[in-house]
Amino acid sequence: MMPSHTASPVTVRLPEGVSAARAAAKAADLGHLPEWDLSDLYAGLDDPNFAADMARAEEECRRFSETYAGRIGEIAGRADASSGLAEAVRAYEGIEDLLGKLMSFAGLVYSGDTTDEARAKFYGDTRERLTSASADLLFFALELNRVENGVMNAAMEAGPLAHYAPWIEDLRREKPHQLDDRTEKLFLEKSVTSNAAWDRLFNETIASLRFTVQGEELPLEPTLNKLQDPDGTVRKEAAGAVSTVLRGHLRVFTLITNTLAKDKEISDRWRGFKDVADARHLANRVEPEVVEALVDAVRAAYPRLSHRYYKLKAKWFGQEALPYWDRNAPLPKVEQRTIPWSEARDTVLSAYDAFSPKMAGIARRFFDDRWIDAPTRPGKAPGAFAHPTVPSVHPYVLVNYQGKPRDVMTLAHELGHGVHQVLAGPNGALMAPTPLTLAETASVFGEMLTFRKLLGATTDTTQRRAMLAAKVEDMINTVVRQIAFYSFERKVHLARAKGELTTDQINALWLSVQAESLGPAITLDAGYEPFWAYIPHFIHSPFYVYAYAFGDCLVNSLYGVYAQAEDGFVDRYFALLSAGGSKPYGELLAPFGLDAKDPGFWQIGLGMIEGMIVELEGMEAEA
Repeated sequence: MMPSHTASPVTVRLPEGVSAARAAAKAADLGHLPEWDLSDLYAGLDDPNFAADMARAEEECRRFSETYAGRIGEIAGRADASSGLAEAVRAYEGIEDLLGKLMSFAGLVYSGDTTDEARAKFYGDTRERLTSASADLLFFALELNRVENGVMNAAMEAGPLAHYAPWIEDLRREKPHQLDDRTEKLFLEKSVTSNAAWDRLFNETIASLRFTVQGEELPLEPTLNKLQDPDGTVRKEAAGAVSTVLRGHLRVFTLITNTLAKDKEISDRWRGFKDVADARHLANRVEPEVVEALVDAVRAAYPRLSHRYYKLKAKWFGQEALPYWDRNAPLPKVEQRTIPWSEARDTVLSAYDAFSPKMAGIARRFFDDRWIDAPTRPGKAPGAFAHPTVPSVHPYVLVNYQGKPRDVMTLAHELGHGVHQVLAGPNGALMAPTPLTLAETASVFGEMLTFRKLLGATTDTTQRRAMLAAKVEDMINTVVRQIAFYSFERKVHLARAKGELTTDQINALWLSVQAESLGPAITLDAGYEPFWAYIPHFIHSPFYVYAYAFGDCLVNSLYGVYAQAEDGFVDRYFALLSAGGSKPYGELLAPFGLDAKDPGFWQIGLGMIEGMIVELEGMEAEA
């Protein structure tokens, strides 16, 4: 499909072994799937505006350094410090927006087909040039943090600098872990050939893998989708294909994991972080003890959540325990159908509209203006994401839509992110980004709105049970599974600090946390041990995963407040989203009467999951 300007169309290649007729039939079931139009960023890889903006970015970085390097302390000491510093921050913010626009375009183009050499080169070259250019900006944060607290506080009290106070306060939290200018510059420039290079190797390796299922050669995403096929033999074959192919590449994935864990350990040691996850907690602006309380609460709840539910599901399948490939299987004797894209779109927009027409109006733009890329393609990045790009443009959403009920929930999830990013945009490039403690709030809330609307319209007992079961599974995957992932990462990074890990050691750590979290009703047959290798969060964003559990439990509590129909909830909710990163999470939750530091806070969210399982058990008893 040709974008509206001059960008080259995306070439969709058929997987090897799949006939054009079969692919066309599948596409017909889904309806027209949109591909995004990136021309609001740039018209294509050869767009002269991209080249001009790249040259301008490099020049502005150089000029900013020439103007301000070594002078921030002097400006802070002036009578007009607030105005002088605000002028510098505004200039810095403008450059950050430009750099972000360039990198966002390169990243989105690359995610469309990570196996295409031209795109990979474009992405790599862009990252290298922007990394080099941004080295000229490193001094700014360092010099701001060298200004005495009293002087900076006085400058932020009144005048134009007050607008940027939240960003500066966040910056000052990094102060104890900042290094000298030359070392920071070395870390930045070496990132291209260290962690960024290993990230890219992971992406391109995963995208190149092909899995044989029923004679079809499939990329990872459609293969994982087969684990939800109604036919158990298909699920088993898909799981076997994933296991076989991953095992054949474990030497590479083990090396990537060892290298990135060591790279992080070096960085943490130089910056003075004590715990392997401290850097993530700082970036998330969340206290380590709050995360520890979340982890402890979820792990303690394993028996009454995941263990309990999977025992019930195994009973539905007439078994004592389910093999791992049946963990996400659809319930037996429940009609499975392909959900066309148009129905998925209307379902999500209708649910959003029932909550707030404003929310639906923002989400509708993603469809109307082609801010979504929906088809599954070989080489396309797996999974789903919402990329905020920069405030001067708008977000983009990527999904791999295949017509499953979970795909509808994924669409609702990513559009929640998109709405959040649009609302936060007016805060500007420095304060629009939301810490991970709140980044999953709008996405999970969007899912909950969509689920509750569908459930409320369902009267058939069998279908209602299937919907409740699917939601429980999604919540277990979001809460229990992500905390298990976090535990696995901790084990890997702590063990790596003592020496390089073998594949067998990593496999053993993986199986240990999975057995603990899933419980005795899921059999981890031989073949499951390499499934850690394809999870991108371990590579791209170490310790990110607990944010999903944080967000899900938080949204359960938020939804409980909403369900009580308190006046003003919608306005308070939009105020939370519109704040972006300009306020700490505790301040944003206070208007809802919620406090994540309260030891009982996490039990609210976990109790909602348990309540759904109890309802399912009751339906089983009545059947």
